[in-house]
Amino acid sequence: MDLFGDPAQWLPFTFAALMGVSILVYVVLDGFDLGVGVLFPFASDSEKDMMVASIGPFWDANETWLVLAIGLLLVAFPSAHGTILTALYLPVAIMLIGLILRGVAFEFRVKAPTPHKATWNWLFFAGSLMTSLSQGFMLGKYVMGLESTLGTWAFAMITAVFLTVAYSFIGACWLILKTEYTLQAKAVDWAKGGIWGLVLGLGLISLATPLVSPRIFDKWFTAPEIFWLAPLPILSGVTVYWLWRALGRLPNATDAGARTPFMLAITLFVFSFGGLAYSFYPYVVPEKLTIYEAASAPESLFIILVGTVFVLPMIAGYTALAYYVFKGKAAELRYD
Repeated sequence: MDLFGDPAQWLPFTFAALMGVSILVYVVLDGFDLGVGVLFPFASDSEKDMMVASIGPFWDANETWLVLAIGLLLVAFPSAHGTILTALYLPVAIMLIGLILRGVAFEFRVKAPTPHKATWNWLFFAGSLMTSLSQGFMLGKYVMGLESTLGTWAFAMITAVFLTVAYSFIGACWLILKTEYTLQAKAVDWAKGGIWGLVLGLGLISLATPLVSPRIFDKWFTAPEIFWLAPLPILSGVTVYWLWRALGRLPNATDAGARTPFMLAITLFVFSFGGLAYSFYPYVVPEKLTIYEAASAPESLFIILVGTVFVLPMIAGYTALAYYVFKGKAAELRYD
């Protein structure tokens, strides 16, 4: 336990980092398949089948990262788990209902008789929308310090809309990568529209976060930190410009550059998450509980870490294997 110094310091930090990575991976991976569901109303019936086929091998593995993140929060920071989930009880319940709807509709829409298929398509869209909006609402409330005022609720609802747009954008980028012909061309148009919603959402959260707390404001806008952090918004702007140029070259006859929008979308998500993580560290409950105050006993954390050393590579391994096995363009989803 003393290998890396004081276990009361390095163990909470390690688990906070593991939890942060789990959340980031979940937001990227499940974000694109939620985004595909949000885009359902804009597609034809045959295109919906191909959209579902593009996420079919991955969506279950993607959601594992959410379970891991919440599990780490519970066992490593139990007091923070209670505080956060108490404050976010309603959106968490809505998210779980949405995830259940998605899972049921995903299976039933393929097997249902033709007259009922449209109903399951709408339920798949509804589940995707509920999950995306609830996650955005939770993000907005968290940024506002989990306070319940008219202003924080308004900000949370705006964040809910923008995160949903961000999910639809990365979902469109995924469809550009995994589909062809008419659907790919539609996905390019969806991405071109969604990128501006993504930029506005990221800008809103980036501007709001320093205004919530003088501590966060000082972390960003005092010397020398402001000079060290300046590359982050600059690189984000360059990435957005690169994204727009990449979308302008698609679709094309050789499918060249189809992977680029998705990779750049991931880059934007990473930049945004990194900025939020820097802003709130060392707090796990904004301005109330630090990771060191909320952490379990070092002895407990060390035992959990031993288990994590075995579990985490397995989760990462089968996720990577799924993406490797099903690389390339999506094929028609069939159960016969």
